Amino acid sequence: MPITSAMGAQVATLAALLQARRATLATAESCTGGWVAKALTDRPGSSAWFMGGIVCYSNQAKQDLLGVPAAMLAEHGAVSEPVVQVLAAEARRRLGASLAVSISGIAGPGGGSADKPVGLVWFGWDDVSGSSTESRVFEGGREAVREQSVRHALAGCIARAESMAQCADY
Repeated sequence: MPITSAMGAQVATLAALLQARRATLATAESCTGGWVAKALTDRPGSSAWFMGGIVCYSNQAKQDLLGVPAAMLAEHGAVSEPVVQVLAAEARRRLGASLAVSISGIAGPGGGSADKPVGLVWFGWDDVSGSSTESRVFEGGREAVREQSVRHALAGCIARAESMAQCADY
């Protein structure tokens, strides 16, 4: 999982925004397997603003580590809006961060369906001002889907951080 120069630039922008706002970040990753956390920690000094990440690849890990209800997983599946909402909120709460991002998707090559095709990825962001979610369907093979997911997650964190106020009260 190479960290591209574009990702490095995104991390530099995000780091500057978080530091300027005295904010911190946490991650909850499924299909990206910790790639966002790796991109963040490749930057020296990231311990000042990155609280940590949880790789919750299996449904059991989503339940045990971040409290996703089994009934929610049964009803909606791991790749869904309600699941990424819980993942982001719980990662932020449990790791004591100002902002959290969550990612759950179908990177392929198998596992897709008519309703949830390969390349479908759900994202969640959570901070004290609220939460937001969105989904994307990325093209390409497994590695391409995962890389695009990391870049999109970082872009969403940048957008959230840009709108954050100072976080002294977080």
